[in-house]
Amino acid sequence: QVQLVESGGGLVQTGGSLRLSCEASGFEVDMYDIGWFRQAPGKSREGVACIRARYGVKLYAEFAEGRFTISSDSSSDIMKKTVYLEMNALKPEDAGVYFCAVGAAWVPRGNSLTASIDLWGKGTQVTVGS
Repeated sequence: QVQLVESGGGLVQTGGSLRLSCEASGFEVDMYDIGWFRQAPGKSREGVACIRARYGVKLYAEFAEGRFTISSDSSSDIMKKTVYLEMNALKPEDAGVYFCAVGAAWVPRGNSLTASIDLWGKGTQVTVGS
């Protein structure tokens, strides 16, 4: 079954850290660009970070640079991989639902990323208390 399952969201205080996980399965994950989007209440979904299939290049939104780190495990199963988003120095404006996403054409747009997404996870909620 092709799916993306996120976990790791929760409540954290301003300045705190969280690590989100995305378990991707049912397809050859390394053949696709994979990353994270987020959506705050009343706002559009915006790209946060991605790992490109080609050479494993990592791309970050401006707001994520220096605070967030995207990584993946080195699974021997080509049909399964976990992608992480380590988030540090969290701010109230980082709150929202974080979605794992597979797609193409991840590029910067303004201070975030945009992409053509083919597969979405259901999301995990991140709440940042002030």
